[in-house]
Amino acid sequence: MEIKSVALLGAGAVGSYIIWGLSRLENINFGVVAEGSRAERLQREGCLINNDIYRPQVWTPQEAQGVDLLIVALKYGALPEALPSIRTIAGSNTVVMSLMNGVDSEDIIAQVVARKQLLYSLIKIASHHEGRGVCFNPESTIGIVFGEAEPPFASERALAVEKLMQKAAIHIRRTDSIKEEMWAKFRLNVCNNLPQAVIGVGLGCYKDSSHMQAISQGLRQELEAIAAAKGIDIDKCAKSSNHGSAAAPYTRFSTLQDLDAGRHTEIDMFSGALMKMGQELGIPTPFNAYTYHIIKALEGKNDGLFDYTGKNEESICAN
Repeated sequence: MEIKSVALLGAGAVGSYIIWGLSRLENINFGVVAEGSRAERLQREGCLINNDIYRPQVWTPQEAQGVDLLIVALKYGALPEALPSIRTIAGSNTVVMSLMNGVDSEDIIAQVVARKQLLYSLIKIASHHEGRGVCFNPESTIGIVFGEAEPPFASERALAVEKLMQKAAIHIRRTDSIKEEMWAKFRLNVCNNLPQAVIGVGLGCYKDSSHMQAISQGLRQELEAIAAAKGIDIDKCAKSSNHGSAAAPYTRFSTLQDLDAGRHTEIDMFSGALMKMGQELGIPTPFNAYTYHIIKALEGKNDGLFDYTGKNEESICAN
């Protein structure tokens, strides 16, 4: 099997890594799927990546129909609306990879694509926005971790994807334990990403505060109980999934970055998904429930929901 055509849904921080890599391959038909004003903007401005402008083809879902590989790199909240496009793009032989955070995007995509077409994956990339562009270090980027959910793990399509990404200088690692690796990354996101977002400080808070450690541990225990109930042994791959450079104490992960920028977060993908799974399994998730609602409230604050200035001339103090 050889992959000759690739469509990408999502040209943000994660999608930019794919655009950066695949754009260098002359023998690959590669395009970004977009419609309406977003398509017009991509065609007009291109994608600013590491201070260079990239101009991939921009396809409608119909123009991308039947590609060999579809890569989904959307924000979690955009996935439900994109399902009709995914249904249109994916032919019967299209391999579908989701690089989205969390552990349930494959289940959502499976509503419109045969589950056998899914090749499970995750991505680890430290990127940041500069103006309207995205920047990352290609050398230090860990990249894509992927694999078949069931044997044979060294399948023809897995080897074809691996070969393609290696040609594109995209870092990639194939694993026989992809679901465990996904849950290991999910655990890191939930336990490190969310508590710091609530109080708006850098990663060093977990070292410097026993209270932050307690919140992180509470989230971790709930997640691990749910994973165990699903038959996922997260620690099976802990060594391979946690490698990489230690982050600086001022590091602000994606949820806090979203709040800093006044954007809505992906909390539905993190604590929201765990609350739903906990309800289905009969496992209480009080730490995740509180975290979910407080971050939703912070989103509301950014939206101006709690702007009470000028609504009353008299200040009332309640004791």
